[in-house]
Amino acid sequence: MSSRQQDDLSPSAEKAAIATEQARVTAMYERLDDLRAHTRERLAEAHLQERSGYAALMEREARSYEQALRHARFGAVEEGLCFGRIDIAHDDGDEARYVGRIGLRDTEHETILVDWRAPAARPFYAATPGSPEGIVRRRHLRVRHRRVIGLDDEVFDPDGLTEGDRRQLVGEAALMASLARGRTGRMGDIVATIQAEQDRVIRARLSGILVVQGGPGTGKTVAALHRAAYLLYTHRSVLERRGVLVVGPNPTFLRYIGDVLPSLGETDVVMRTVGELVPGVEATIGDDHEVAALKGAPVMADLVRAAIQDRQRSPERAFGEPDLRVETDAGTLVVPGPTCDRVLATARGLRLEHNVARKYVVDRLLRELARAESTLLGRPVDEEDLPHAGGRLWQEDPVREALDALWPDLTPRRLLRDLYSDRETLLRVAEAGGLDTERAPLLLRPAGAPWTVEDVPLLDEAAELLGRDDGAERARRRREDAERAEEERYAQGVLELTGLAEDPAEGLDAALLADRHRAPGPSSTTAERAAADRRWTYGHVIVDEAQELSPMAWRAVMRRVPTRSLTVVGDVAQTGSTVGARSWREALEPYVGDKVYVETLRVNYRTPAPIMEVAADVLRVAAPGQEAPESVREEGDPPRAVLMGNGPKGDLPGLVAEELDAIGEGRVAVIASDASISEVAEALPEAARPAAERGRDGSTPSVVVSTITEAKGLEFDSVIVVRPEELLARPCGAGDLYVALTRATRRLTVAHEIDLPEVLGRLNA
Repeated sequence: MSSRQQDDLSPSAEKAAIATEQARVTAMYERLDDLRAHTRERLAEAHLQERSGYAALMEREARSYEQALRHARFGAVEEGLCFGRIDIAHDDGDEARYVGRIGLRDTEHETILVDWRAPAARPFYAATPGSPEGIVRRRHLRVRHRRVIGLDDEVFDPDGLTEGDRRQLVGEAALMASLARGRTGRMGDIVATIQAEQDRVIRARLSGILVVQGGPGTGKTVAALHRAAYLLYTHRSVLERRGVLVVGPNPTFLRYIGDVLPSLGETDVVMRTVGELVPGVEATIGDDHEVAALKGAPVMADLVRAAIQDRQRSPERAFGEPDLRVETDAGTLVVPGPTCDRVLATARGLRLEHNVARKYVVDRLLRELARAESTLLGRPVDEEDLPHAGGRLWQEDPVREALDALWPDLTPRRLLRDLYSDRETLLRVAEAGGLDTERAPLLLRPAGAPWTVEDVPLLDEAAELLGRDDGAERARRRREDAERAEEERYAQGVLELTGLAEDPAEGLDAALLADRHRAPGPSSTTAERAAADRRWTYGHVIVDEAQELSPMAWRAVMRRVPTRSLTVVGDVAQTGSTVGARSWREALEPYVGDKVYVETLRVNYRTPAPIMEVAADVLRVAAPGQEAPESVREEGDPPRAVLMGNGPKGDLPGLVAEELDAIGEGRVAVIASDASISEVAEALPEAARPAAERGRDGSTPSVVVSTITEAKGLEFDSVIVVRPEELLARPCGAGDLYVALTRATRRLTVAHEIDLPEVLGRLNA
């Protein structure tokens, strides 16, 4: 690449582009402030409107609500007001069209911001390399607190850019534009290949499972996220209502891709790691490989089911007596063991979730206890009075405790916590669930231990099998629906009385007017409702770094998308989990049969060829059947191996300083094994850990210390891999080393203390 092309990629280009966009964004916010002030004035005028008479009162009510709604709408778009720009070439000149959460016109009635739902915004979402929709460039803006903090460009027609625009390209677009300007026919062919590959991914049909298989630097994540934006726009009626779930490998990665995916008003997309799929649980730590492999195995589904069945106990198991005996205020009540057994057997035969079937068990046994009480007191049994008598008995603590012992109301957390902390119970359940009793003790841990990432799919499995008795909730919803219908009928009368029903331009209908009385606070978004509801089903799910998901994690993901509409992104050659995917069809066909469509991305346009040559040697060991993607970039500093004679504390600070000097403005990652990460972090006290990788202002530190798991899906200008022999010693060691080597986009250093592993022999040359 020429020095001029390198200039296009420099940080100064981003600073100049940000300054240009900041001026536009500032003007938009100034106009928004003017509209807010005007709306406040009209709201105050509406409050002072004549109130005498029923009709005047209703009109004031409707007008006030209309202005309050407009004011709230202007307030809701404060963050993310503008998030995109498209440059369109017309015969009579070029147009820069900005896209945001609402539409805005300036005082001259010229459009300065297009609502993302308007037809004029369609090219922002629909354009792909193969079908550019007439646009030259698409730019994503990252705006926080009214300040432009970052940009990302995509160029569809490099020849349509002015020289000034070309110098201000940011992100991968700058690289792609420079590649397109290469003088060889081969370079043009490669760029066309990249465009065609990504276009197929973005425009693939909504139904079925699309797998985007691609090695490092092939742009699979960006292509999949733009596919999400494309689907959200073209299938808005489906996906706006149900939303899209993005599952990533770690929180750092989700923050990283959160800047790429257009927010669409931030109402339709939920981003989670596997450790966050169950609301209320945020697991970030993982188990060691052996425990993780066990928890991720399919047999764990049978173990969870067996654990629930183990809590459904006869009086003999619960109390050591054949009959149910309960001390009450009336005396000792006895229900014969065979009667209890029949009740429990019937409850199991209903094939309901455990907590739903509990209602039947409790009701039937309360009836039997009431019957026993009548007999004890010498009263005739009144069948019609038994439910009332049973309800009275339920108020006594011994009765509740006895029935809870037979069929308890369980939560997923309580179930697993009790199972993990009791060796005798664990071994009994393991035998019933088909788990090797020699491996079962791996699950033992103290009751107060934090949940791990691998626990979350098991909690989800337990929640699915336990269920919950939602009879009271369903009755409440029926009452609310009836109340809502009555309120909307009243609101419609108000609109007709005031004449507002005849003016659709006012944007006010009976449903909105009724909302004022039912929900005075801000309404929740699709994403907020979905994130809080474990049983929410999404219109589409994107899983990135999907090769890491265990069979139990896939079960949890599939529950959230019964339509089986997924985009699965990953590289089986980079699998670091012993229960992760080795074959996409093997992992996914159990859920959809042959409806798995694989698109393979073969061109690496970020990682220099000298680095990929080293990584390809490792790949041949990690995944002998896989081919490394072809690197577009031939230039770059040769990767090097450095012998550390003084250990991390002695040598690493100097190596990091060298790399920072070499790359100028950029980022350095120091990647180490789990065993060495603490020592490496201590040697570099100024470096950040991934959990604190971004400041409040959106800035990123220049040096990051990371494990392999934390580095998944990320990239850095320079990478220092520490103690490669430790990475190779892991269960999926060669795959882990392959991941570490391919995080680098410019420079690679391997820092070793013993002889360099044979697989890295190319570095010795």
